[in-house]
Amino acid sequence: MKFLSEYRNPELVKFYLNEIEKIVTKPWNIMEICGGQTHSLVKNGLLELLPDKVRMIHGPGCPVCVTPISLIDKAVALMEKGAVLCSFGDMVRVPGSKKSLLQAKANGGDLRILYSPLEAVQIAEKNPEKEVVFFAVGFETTAPSNALSVIHAQKLGLKNFSLLVSHVLVPPAMEAILDDEFCNIDAFLGAGHVCTIMGTSEYFPLAEKYKIPIVISGFEPADLLQAIYHAVLQLEKGEHKVENCYERLVKDEGNIPAQKVVNEIFEIGTQEWRGIGEIPNSGLVMKEKYKDFDASKKFDIENLEKKEENFCIAGEILKGIKKPVECPHFGKLCNPGNPLGAPMVSSEGACAAYYHYS
Repeated sequence: MKFLSEYRNPELVKFYLNEIEKIVTKPWNIMEICGGQTHSLVKNGLLELLPDKVRMIHGPGCPVCVTPISLIDKAVALMEKGAVLCSFGDMVRVPGSKKSLLQAKANGGDLRILYSPLEAVQIAEKNPEKEVVFFAVGFETTAPSNALSVIHAQKLGLKNFSLLVSHVLVPPAMEAILDDEFCNIDAFLGAGHVCTIMGTSEYFPLAEKYKIPIVISGFEPADLLQAIYHAVLQLEKGEHKVENCYERLVKDEGNIPAQKVVNEIFEIGTQEWRGIGEIPNSGLVMKEKYKDFDASKKFDIENLEKKEENFCIAGEILKGIKKPVECPHFGKLCNPGNPLGAPMVSSEGACAAYYHYS
């Protein structure tokens, strides 16, 4: 397939591995900021093939994993109040403080697993007597479709549709990691799908402020190794700039129409990240003029007590301080059938990647 098979070419993979081996002279820590990249690195065995001096560190690249427990609890509370709760499939088994969405469904809640928020709008249109809430989780990548659902619901005059929003932004998370006193990151691989929407301009101030290379990467083995090669090359030369190695999809300006839709519905606000805490200006929140479509404001669910896991070290994993296998519960008490935390549940979670492929 075009743009797929050629980026899985074993000869091209071998070429980049050899080129990285030729140029690396010092130990370097490179963080990929996307769960899809983490899964590709682990699934394809690239972590074992890379030179020992190149250490990949897995960052908070899974939006499901960083969705706070308080929002899971709010979603459960909405189901218990009788709302139809709509969600993507990877959210339904993420544990809240007492139960997951799937467990709430088993107790009689109305949970619908969808592929698009526009499906939730259709459900609301067909069931005017029911409140329909879509659990809007994701990075900048999924924000346009969630924003469009609000625009569509407004045009239809729907009063029974709303979003429970947990949108997080990548650049502020990168800055929070770099400001951490324990940070040992030398370079970043930028998330290609996020940059497809937002472009590359947000990364230039970070590269300059922290004197750190940021290389935008795709997700196939050759994509990742090409980006790692360019990151190592910059590090060896003492350079710090933004490079786009995903030019077949990422343009410097990003997707302008998608950005306009997002900016119409959302504005930047403080966001809580599961296992990390609040990061200023790191999330998208709904604008006041769309408050009737904001489930957090529409329903009395604002003041639920915040709780965190007692055993899960998701915060340390998401910040790249520890690898999944360093958790004493990994593969034992914590597994996909009995997850202690979101990184073991999500299709982009680092723990799930290590469990299935490592």
